[in-house]
Amino acid sequence: MIDYIKGAVAELTPADVTIECGGIGYKMHISLNTFAAINGKRETMLYVHESIREDAHLLFGFAEKHERELFQHLISVSGVGPGTARMILSSLSSRELENVIASGDAIQLQSVKGIGAKTAQRIIVDLKDKIRFNDENSPLALPSKEGLNATGQAAVSALVMLGFVQTASQKVVSKIIGEDSSLPVEGIIKEALKRL
Repeated sequence: MIDYIKGAVAELTPADVTIECGGIGYKMHISLNTFAAINGKRETMLYVHESIREDAHLLFGFAEKHERELFQHLISVSGVGPGTARMILSSLSSRELENVIASGDAIQLQSVKGIGAKTAQRIIVDLKDKIRFNDENSPLALPSKEGLNATGQAAVSALVMLGFVQTASQKVVSKIIGEDSSLPVEGIIKEALKRL
């Protein structure tokens, strides 16, 4: 299993990239978000998902580990293949996709080419409780609400790592800090665990 490939960008289009590593060119399908992240770079490192079928061995590349995790969640949904998952991640940013799933916004998902009403609902139902953001360096792991201080952000990150949904953790932590802003991280987490 290939985890990532690091090397020189030999060819780049909005749909795919060829990275030369050790004298071998690896062609990977990418989303528009990954294209934007690596466009203009001479060297890059992409996280890889391998799709092995009888008729093809395809590689999908992602600038962020988090985007790969979302991709893998999407293809676990019945009726969503790698091509459709890449289309979703090209149409919506990772943050937008998370918000769409959390809010149950099937209409927004249906705006993606190839996604019908049933598939949109299936994605929301299947992934609403599965999506976890464990990378503290990812902007998705940090609350976007203004006024949530570093202590609150640390508490949300810890709750997410414990398996709680980010949006729910964010709301609870915001409420706790609003009630008592002097609580340390441990205190916020303990209180949040009682409410989640």
